[in-house]
Amino acid sequence: MIEDIARVLSAGPALVLTGAGMSTDSGIPDYRGPDGQRKVTPMHLSEFVASSEARRRYWARSFVGWRRFHAARPNAAHHAVTRLQELGAVGPLITQNVDGLHQAAGTREVVELHGNLVDVVCLTCDARVARPVLDERMAAENPGFDVDSDEIRPDGDVRLDAVDVERFRVPICTSCGQDTLKPDVVFFGGAVDKPKVQHCFDLTDQAPSLLVLGSSLQVMSGLRFVRRAAKRGIPVALITRGPSRGDDLVDHRVDGELADSLRSLTQSLDRVAASA
Repeated sequence: MIEDIARVLSAGPALVLTGAGMSTDSGIPDYRGPDGQRKVTPMHLSEFVASSEARRRYWARSFVGWRRFHAARPNAAHHAVTRLQELGAVGPLITQNVDGLHQAAGTREVVELHGNLVDVVCLTCDARVARPVLDERMAAENPGFDVDSDEIRPDGDVRLDAVDVERFRVPICTSCGQDTLKPDVVFFGGAVDKPKVQHCFDLTDQAPSLLVLGSSLQVMSGLRFVRRAAKRGIPVALITRGPSRGDDLVDHRVDGELADSLRSLTQSLDRVAASA
């Protein structure tokens, strides 16, 4: 199957779609287990906007989790994608991840479908602040808040005891004074901006093939591009662990570890090029 995917990619640079499975080897777990069932329940957008207490709970957990999340580095799979791009086997990349690890690995033309945790926006006045800057402010406003956790979640937060959450001072927007700062990412229950979705559809329509990496495609956010590609009749390849919601739409399917599979794919591309 890897050889088949290599032949597809050798015909022209594929559009890439990546999910949380890309970052598991960097220490950032995915939302779902091998059976496709959700392992954690992230905060819903409606809950976040509804109350200051919900925002306090989010920011307290995120403040602790950010230390580990921000320290994550690209893994072998990220670097393999960059190498495939350098070889001309893949082109633009759409990622559902919010960790920025593709760019850190040197991958170009990355569309962050769900945003990036490094950006923070005020829901009241639209003022923006970089997360590292906000993190310094939260540290200064919460002296002695030295809670730690070995846990990390895909969206960068952790579980905390209620007693720790209650003593955390939620960050305030320096422009309007409201406590409505939010990471500029798509929370569960939210929607991707229509122009960004259209841009991704355009990329899908222009691509000779689609390569999906590390995604169970359980949510429509990513699945819609696989459906679009299948409707166009272009080859669709999927490499991920466990079942996916798009298995009936793909032409080539590998159930396995990404780093090993992408290493084999690069080697296969070299063989295909040598025999051409």
